Amino acid sequence: MRLPPIFYHCFRDPVPYTQALQLQERIHGIQLLVRKTYGNHRDFLFLLQHRPVYTFGRRQGDDEEIKGEALRLRKTGADCVFTLRGGQTTYHGPGQIIGYPLIDLGRTTPPMGIRNYICRMQKLIETHLAGAHGIKHALSEHTGVFLDDRTKVASIGVQVRHRLTSHGFSLNVTAEPLAWFSKVVACGLTDVKAGCISDVVHARNGVPLTSIHDELPGLIDRFGRSFGRDMVPLDISAEGLVEDAVRELIEESVSKGPWPHEPIG
Repeated sequence: MRLPPIFYHCFRDPVPYTQALQLQERIHGIQLLVRKTYGNHRDFLFLLQHRPVYTFGRRQGDDEEIKGEALRLRKTGADCVFTLRGGQTTYHGPGQIIGYPLIDLGRTTPPMGIRNYICRMQKLIETHLAGAHGIKHALSEHTGVFLDDRTKVASIGVQVRHRLTSHGFSLNVTAEPLAWFSKVVACGLTDVKAGCISDVVHARNGVPLTSIHDELPGLIDRFGRSFGRDMVPLDISAEGLVEDAVRELIEESVSKGPWPHEPIG
């Protein structure tokens, strides 16, 4: 029996990180309730950019040195948010695609394991780099996708509760995130720097990438193939709790106005 489709939405304007977390929590609760009550809950994929933000892992919140680091980073013009995810400090912002799959790993028999889920996302990004840009990824002992042994172009960090996923992956497309990444040791990897698709494309043909939007159709298609699911656009004009939540986040994102394109200082 074929699995139900995944409903996707691409946000046009950069989204505040905290409100995106709230959207994920809200939809997680809806999925749990509908699954328990009716059994016809939906799965989702949200693709977006964040407004400039540094995020910290759950084990860093009690570290006084990290709290001082957050004060320093706020002076760059970015937000700083302590999260419940694993891992260490990283950056999200415009020029970087964020993928938040909110899917039920228990739909398959047997249920998909977390390691399998992460491997599929990593393979999805590797396949996108190769198919869309002819970029061959470099092998690494670290989770994520690398352009060479010291240059990381994509990260993966997930949370799974009651077999329902949240958080997801990030992929640096334009060069805009790189100056922000230079302010931190991302993910605690002292010998690794951030890279982007644009640098490779620019070196090859002299034309840098200036937007993420051309990447989205290919990523959506490859996501569906990776998980064996049809991908259906979410009709945000329709009535529904999820649709209401997405519309609210769109309005919130638009109301925030311009964002800094490079760090201050």
